[in-house]
Amino acid sequence: MARKNYFFTSESVTEGHPDKIADQISDSILDAIISKDPFSRVACESLVTTGLAFVAGEITTSCYVEIPSIVRETIRDIGYTRAKYGFDYETCAVITSIHEQSSDIAMGVDTGGAGDQGLMFGFACNETPELMPMTIMLAHKLAMKLTEVRKNDVLEYLRPDGKTQVTIEYRDGVPYKIDTIVVSSQHGPDVTLTEMKEDIIEKVIKPVVPPELLDEEIIKYHINPTGRFVVGGPMGDTGLTGRKIIVDSYGGVGSHGGGCFSGKDPTKVDRSGAYMSRYIAKNIVAAGIADRVEVQIAYAIGIPEPVSIFVDTFGTGKIANDKIITLIRKNFQLTPRAIIESLNLRRPIYKKTAAYGHFGRTDPDFTWEMTDKAETLKKQAGL
Repeated sequence: MARKNYFFTSESVTEGHPDKIADQISDSILDAIISKDPFSRVACESLVTTGLAFVAGEITTSCYVEIPSIVRETIRDIGYTRAKYGFDYETCAVITSIHEQSSDIAMGVDTGGAGDQGLMFGFACNETPELMPMTIMLAHKLAMKLTEVRKNDVLEYLRPDGKTQVTIEYRDGVPYKIDTIVVSSQHGPDVTLTEMKEDIIEKVIKPVVPPELLDEEIIKYHINPTGRFVVGGPMGDTGLTGRKIIVDSYGGVGSHGGGCFSGKDPTKVDRSGAYMSRYIAKNIVAAGIADRVEVQIAYAIGIPEPVSIFVDTFGTGKIANDKIITLIRKNFQLTPRAIIESLNLRRPIYKKTAAYGHFGRTDPDFTWEMTDKAETLKKQAGL
């Protein structure tokens, strides 16, 4: 039975968060390689800490890229440009440890099989125009706004690291009011908490959040709730690729298969399978077949076809789940090779996925956000 009345929370982080720096480094390296050799095999992991960026992984490619330069450019673009931030692109050490993909894995992938076993989930719902849960969409938009006011010098005291969190009260299964907003941002040492709280509410929160969801009688704001956030970024916390998988997906709504996305070329079904699952789920909701749906597909290493397909409409489906699965099999090709071709994934589009979520974005390069199959699905469902 679908839940009716409850509170739900999702979080996001800015591009200057240590884990997101690592994700962006990994995907920047992937983009550089795939732009020269689209059939490269890339599994690239990054770690950042005080004064150090470390890149490791398995890469098989016919091209050469200057990884230290890519790392430094990525850190610079994020905004770590001054040594007093505790981490900056000019002075940090860059260490690499790269070797080729295992030939045992390549045997299965070369013939069109999945690059690993695993299970991937896609989700969609009609809470927002993006067909995403409202909690995660608002958290992402607040994080993006926090970065925007920093980079445009609207709030000059802000520094790159930051986090956002939104709690929404649901009534009868739909968003009713925002209960709590949390914004934590790294800042310079001279700004007062009172000044910062007023600025964040007026210049970050209110321009983003729909006013009908803001009831000043009940909403609670927590702006830098510890009182101080001067030490941040990799100086304050080590960052690793793939440590923000819930931020990357649906904010805790639905399920997650456990595999991260960043640093992986599209033969890795952790990434391409998750993108296809979202594509399927979004088209099902756009077709009116369900108000919310979760789609799971699972693979065995070296085997092209998924070992299973699962659908849950949380009681909102207009047709039976087995009929939805029949529509999926009829309209979507689910081998890794077919997913790559249908979503056009052999392109250098991945760095921009590495912050503010892989789903719910309007960028045309995010082909898994298309709803081009919705009308076909609607007709075939008899709706």
